[in-house]
Amino acid sequence: MPIATRTCLRLCAALLAGSALAGCGGGGGGGGGGNVAPPPPVVSTSSWVAGSFLPASSFAGKCVNPRSGTDPNTAQPYNEVLGTATDENNWLRSWSNDLYLWYNEIVDADPGLYTTPNYFDLLKTTAFTPSGNKKDRFHFTYQTTQWLQLSQSGVESGYGVAWAVAANLPPRRIVVAYTDPGSPASSAQLQRGEEVQSVDGVDVVFSNTQAEVDRFVAGLYPDNAGELHTFTLRQPRTGVVRTVQLQSMAVTKTPVRYSTVSTTTGPVGYLLFTDHIGPAEQQLVTAFDAMRAARINDLVIDLRYNGGGLLAIASQVAYMVAGSAATAGQTFEKYTFNDKHSSINPVTGVALTPVPFYATTLGFSTTGGLPLPTLDLRRVYVLTGASTCSASESIINSLRGINVDVIQIGSTTCGKPYGFYPQDHCGTTYFTVEFKGVNAVGFGDYSDGFSPSNTPVVGGTRGPGCSVADDFSYDLGDPNEGRFAAALQYRLAPSCPVASGNNPRPLSVFREETDAVVPKSVWLQNRWPDVP
Repeated sequence: MPIATRTCLRLCAALLAGSALAGCGGGGGGGGGGNVAPPPPVVSTSSWVAGSFLPASSFAGKCVNPRSGTDPNTAQPYNEVLGTATDENNWLRSWSNDLYLWYNEIVDADPGLYTTPNYFDLLKTTAFTPSGNKKDRFHFTYQTTQWLQLSQSGVESGYGVAWAVAANLPPRRIVVAYTDPGSPASSAQLQRGEEVQSVDGVDVVFSNTQAEVDRFVAGLYPDNAGELHTFTLRQPRTGVVRTVQLQSMAVTKTPVRYSTVSTTTGPVGYLLFTDHIGPAEQQLVTAFDAMRAARINDLVIDLRYNGGGLLAIASQVAYMVAGSAATAGQTFEKYTFNDKHSSINPVTGVALTPVPFYATTLGFSTTGGLPLPTLDLRRVYVLTGASTCSASESIINSLRGINVDVIQIGSTTCGKPYGFYPQDHCGTTYFTVEFKGVNAVGFGDYSDGFSPSNTPVVGGTRGPGCSVADDFSYDLGDPNEGRFAAALQYRLAPSCPVASGNNPRPLSVFREETDAVVPKSVWLQNRWPDVP
């Protein structure tokens, strides 16, 4: 069930046909992808008064299609009655006015003039960041049944391959970024760097109509298990072109892979971490245990394709890097809500207290309460890209907040210091920015991302490291791969190759054409603070 991926990739279909980046890769999605709603009907069905808000509870559960049965979130019967679209819009309007981080930047519009999906699109700021990106690129919805299935399983229908969009306009370049072990893509021996030439006979490189793009996107991201699609792939290193058939299936992600590289100055650990999801917890413990046993003296964490997810897992990773002495009594991240909620978390109802560096397992995919292994490092290398987002950025920010040297190798991250609590209402789960995260020294202003210090374009919070383009010539974890090689070299002397990670491009095309974007489920391009 590829619900989240297809949610994002339907937007990417427009992107690949030549439209602006709407909700993929660089961290976000939208329930419609724009700030301008279609023309409203002439007659309003509400008694709307601009600037006057009743509590959201006044409209809660009044639904166009009320549900019956038991709510899986509460194990109680649904408390819903027949209502109107205006009722649902009024609930959204009041809920957003109460919880949205930038509630005072919403242009208040008559809820009786819009359909509910279009109205939700309006309930966000229209401001821009200093570098010209939309301030809120993270506003989206799911059908609640789909959200529950996806978020609780870590399983999606597909081939077990991450496709990287390295060039979105004809001549397009879509390449294999990585594959999951045991997947159809792995069985077909898809190799990192192979370029997709056609899907089901449709030219991927030069197609320029929406219909053609829709057809090949449907093959890249199948809706259901059991679909059979034909791919023509080209290996750029050899020029060899081959045709393979892939049949989609329910693929379980493998979010953590690791290795140890021998160097003249001792062993270096390499950790590929692609998704902050529940199954990652046990895999991370296994990886850090192995690297501790190998007595590594440096660690390279590859987050270039990690769009975020569970913030608690990010906290565990940071703790395992830094250890107990560096993190004792320290804040991993503190949530700051809008000025209506300065002391109480308005969603949970409890006092606002900082998120700690979690020192034990939390029960996501292993027994809770077990001590986590630590490496006790004062320096870490992080490989980043435009798809490094949210919870992944929290790892960087939190470690810098406790004076761990984070050396960034790659390109500018997506820029999402924000988070949300998923909210179900009338069968739709809404995601709106509710809080910003700050580290132990109170820093969280990186809405234009983190950038290595020698990045050649304007924007991004600068820190030590090197601007290095994504390198598809070698496998991830290969010491010759561009970003990993730069990290290994930087260990010996703080020097960089010629900056290549960011290329000045119009924002309407790509912020970083030289940096491949891996479209992922929009919920994985965010942070959410759930703990079992």
